[in-house]
Amino acid sequence: MTITRRLSLASASYNRAASLSSLLHQSRKPFSFPRPPLSFQAPRPIRFGSILLGNHNSHLGPENQHSSLSQQLGGLMELSKEPQELIRSLYSQIEPYSSGFLKVSDVHTLYWEQSGNPSGHPVVFLHGGPGGGTSASNRRFFDPEFYRIILFDQRGAGKSTPHACLEENTTWDLINDIELLREHLQISEWQVFGGSWGSTLALAYSQKHPDKVTGLILRGIFLLRKKELDWFYEGGAATIFPDAWEPFRDFIPESERGCFIDAYHKRLTSDDSHTKVMAAKIWTTWELTTAHLIPNEENINKGTDDNFALAFARIESHYFFNKGFFPSDSHLLDNVDKIRHIKTIIVQGRYDVCCPMMSAWDLHKAWPEAELKIVPDAGHSANEAGIAAELVAANEKFKNNFKGVGI
Repeated sequence: MTITRRLSLASASYNRAASLSSLLHQSRKPFSFPRPPLSFQAPRPIRFGSILLGNHNSHLGPENQHSSLSQQLGGLMELSKEPQELIRSLYSQIEPYSSGFLKVSDVHTLYWEQSGNPSGHPVVFLHGGPGGGTSASNRRFFDPEFYRIILFDQRGAGKSTPHACLEENTTWDLINDIELLREHLQISEWQVFGGSWGSTLALAYSQKHPDKVTGLILRGIFLLRKKELDWFYEGGAATIFPDAWEPFRDFIPESERGCFIDAYHKRLTSDDSHTKVMAAKIWTTWELTTAHLIPNEENINKGTDDNFALAFARIESHYFFNKGFFPSDSHLLDNVDKIRHIKTIIVQGRYDVCCPMMSAWDLHKAWPEAELKIVPDAGHSANEAGIAAELVAANEKFKNNFKGVGI
């Protein structure tokens, strides 16, 4: 390049810089780099239509958080209108103010309990599994000053008797039990809260008795379709947890591995007590190992408890072997119109291996009126921090609606 050419380019660069400087000085506002506020407040969660992405564990620095996300994305996102003071922490442990047993058939008697406010808004908690039973920690999702909290153990689970019994134990029996319990407690209508299998039962119950439901909070959606069962029990989830899958697989002879649900059901209904207990422990440990984004040893150790594992594995395999006792694979999706009017919040962990997000997504597409909240750093368990926070917040939102507080 000639000296003349170099001087010409340098002159042009200088002139552009001078022009820019002149424009900046002429600007109404002096040019300055943005500074973070002295007291930073995290942005509210982001909503895509009726889908809300939680940000409870944001790792962005203050400078990035301070920027306007709605402007950056050209208006495609809008900030949630939920008040920032919405409670998201679990409530303190409480004890029941009443409990008892309700005979629901010639065979089965259910354990039930009530805690919180005896005059409060009733909410019924539907546990997972089926066969998982309830625990004291389940009460902590609800404000005890506002809610009348009803927990019960489904047929064969927890404190209900007979333990691990499969006789007269179907989805439709459980739906009838929920109605018998509601009538026994003299409740005209109630909020329904259920996760995993509890979401399945909550949907089926609400579709059968929509006039008895004031609202639905669902977590870890399980529609009990063949593709969901195949994913978890026939090798799909093994791609993520191959180390946990191998003991589950290896307990079954190669000649019977065409359908693991059938093979385990055969052993879990066996007359051989040792075979039955071993199958129950292996089945239960497989599920508990995959229930958290980061496996939880305390949770996994429950799989070594004979009593818990027998009810959990026997009842689960019984329901899955019988396809949930539903008349069709898409029964719950086909009947969404019956509950479309019910205020509903769905909480789903992005990395849920037990009940993959495809089911929550399919339900959301069939039912866009329901609000879908995706927790970006969680798996399946309701006890994971992000999921627990969204479940508490959902109950708080319903509480505010019932109290007439603006949202």
